[in-house]
Amino acid sequence: MLEHLLPEIINGIVLGAFFAIVAIGLSLIMNLTGTINMAHGSFMTLAGYVAFALVSRGTNFWYALIVAALLTMVVGILTERLLVSRLYGRLPIYSLLLTFGLSLIAEETYRLVWGPSAVPFSPPSYLLGATSVLGVPLPSYRLVIVAALLVAMAALVLFLFKSRLGLRLRAAVQDSEMLAALGTNTRVVYTANFAIGILLAGVAGVFAAGLLGLNPTMGNELLMPAFITVVIGGMGSLTGSIVGGLLLGIAVSVATLYVPAASELVLYLLMAVVLLIRPRGLFGEEGLFG
Repeated sequence: MLEHLLPEIINGIVLGAFFAIVAIGLSLIMNLTGTINMAHGSFMTLAGYVAFALVSRGTNFWYALIVAALLTMVVGILTERLLVSRLYGRLPIYSLLLTFGLSLIAEETYRLVWGPSAVPFSPPSYLLGATSVLGVPLPSYRLVIVAALLVAMAALVLFLFKSRLGLRLRAAVQDSEMLAALGTNTRVVYTANFAIGILLAGVAGVFAAGLLGLNPTMGNELLMPAFITVVIGGMGSLTGSIVGGLLLGIAVSVATLYVPAASELVLYLLMAVVLLIRPRGLFGEEGLFG
């Protein structure tokens, strides 16, 4: 029993870590600016393709990961400054429509540049083996992904709670007008917040490309589970995004083992159950939009 269940739990933790890190990026952006970023998945896909282009030219996988995430963050900053920032203070539907249009443009661009089919992007050969955990062999790459995403989340927590900019980001979520009155340039804070969210999406995108396969719709396929993770965990809660992602990932993975036909249904059932018990989510704060 354990030898069948443990691999699925590990797979669920890996999947949940993806959901969580993407949800954290979404939540950061929504909490501060009210922007519903439907293009978040497209930024993940962009990072995957940039890493693929670098690795195809002989670049080290880890170097490609860092460069791809940073370049994706730069694209995110430009997008925020040129387009998204113009909608701050307006109803969320405007940002939803804008970013949804951007995601469609990005998806078609990827098809034109790299083709409509998946490209052969795989992790380094030394990560393709298996590692024994409690006597059960588990894919090394999945274990590395869990470790890397946990490090990324820990770094984000330290940044938000220990750095000056992180403290200002948290203060801006509580009262951006007061922060501006105290002399802080909130435009810089908004841009930094958006950039961090896109950076996390870039990191997740490179790992997802090596695990799930790289195609023009890869990131968008993870977007809906990430939104559900935000709802389950609760808007405005970093802890909620992490716990919600792990719960969702493990539930989907275990359901795939026992009831494969219901694996996608589990996403919505779990969300419905949580909202019935706690309408704000597990760790939710006051409603963001009203």
